[in-house]
Amino acid sequence: MNNFKNNNRRGRFKSNGDRNFRRNGNGHKSSGDFNNGSSFKRRHPGKNNQNAAKLVEKYNDLAREALSNGDKILSENYLQHSEHFTRILMSQENTKNLSENLTQTSLNNQNNQIKIEVENKETD
Repeated sequence: MNNFKNNNRRGRFKSNGDRNFRRNGNGHKSSGDFNNGSSFKRRHPGKNNQNAAKLVEKYNDLAREALSNGDKILSENYLQHSEHFTRILMSQENTKNLSENLTQTSLNNQNNQIKIEVENKETD
């Protein structure tokens, strides 16, 4: 039978570079300025701080540069990012156009209702 008395062997052979390595309560390495006590806050969490048009241009430039360096896979990756932000841009424009159309339709309906009310009062 095994006695398992030497369970502490695991900790013997740590490299010297890990002496200052500390973990937080989750078992993850702490990340400098982004600790819980830090005053760092994102302006728009969940969103990029640049607009979609700039990101499309950025990723197209990166794709062109990667292709000129001979990296077709990285270039395709950047083009996929660019396509993603192009879709977001198109979605934003469609939403904007839809809201403008709804606003215009609402104003037209209000104007028509006022005209009907005025016509009804004139006939009375």
